[in-house]
Amino acid sequence: MADPVVATYSIAACDLEAKQWGVAVQSKFLAVGSVVPWAEPEVGAIATQAYANPSYGPKGLALLREGLNASEVVERLTAEDEGRDERQLGIVDGEGASASWTGPGCNDWAGHRNGPCYAAQGNILVGEETVVALATTFEANAQLPLAERLIECLAAAQAAGGDRRGQQSASLLVVQKDGGYAGMSDLLVDLRVDDHSRPIQELHRIYELHQRLFGLSPREDWLLLEGELRGEVQERLRRLGYDSLDAWAGVENLEERVDGDDAIDPIVLDALREASS
Repeated sequence: MADPVVATYSIAACDLEAKQWGVAVQSKFLAVGSVVPWAEPEVGAIATQAYANPSYGPKGLALLREGLNASEVVERLTAEDEGRDERQLGIVDGEGASASWTGPGCNDWAGHRNGPCYAAQGNILVGEETVVALATTFEANAQLPLAERLIECLAAAQAAGGDRRGQQSASLLVVQKDGGYAGMSDLLVDLRVDDHSRPIQELHRIYELHQRLFGLSPREDWLLLEGELRGEVQERLRRLGYDSLDAWAGVENLEERVDGDDAIDPIVLDALREASS
């Protein structure tokens, strides 16, 4: 049985200042996020596609961990793989250097583009403009957090033509040391849209929900719970049947945004007002 073709476009990238590495990908392929993206904080990010070799992910990260740079890892992985002519691979290492491989047997249009802190690649695309859009959008949006920057790249690539076969799934993976839930994992963002007619738009929607639940507003932006505001919060909690902000926040999965009852994150206040109106 032949291996399935992961016809797709992707970008592996990093934000060295934030110490974040990640991969964003879209494809006419079921659950593309289960195959293409791999990343480890302060080590690198890898995208493996076309007649994808999933072992490129863990093997590539291990080589990066040993001290090889992106170009050396691409060379090592492809040299050892008899199926390399039909593979596609993009790597960004822990220093922000990047390298890609597009085998001569990949289905047209297939190619890649590299720059500081990113590797953009695609196969079975409408044309080169899709990969160009990935690259130029990444270069033009350095002011954005890495996750948002990568979603913008996917949207621009789709607008430029995208996968010649259409859309089906998309994925966003961003890692940061101790950046995950409760500071107990490295998965800052790990979101997948496995089967959807408009997967990039859906990915953007669930990313915004993720940020609402798990993002953190700067503490200086929190509002003191005193006077009229304290009275309002207590009344809204009473209407909902709760006697504490912590109890309500736990049910709503907002516990990461609550810290005692002396102040309130504006996002939590908005959610409370919406729930109790």
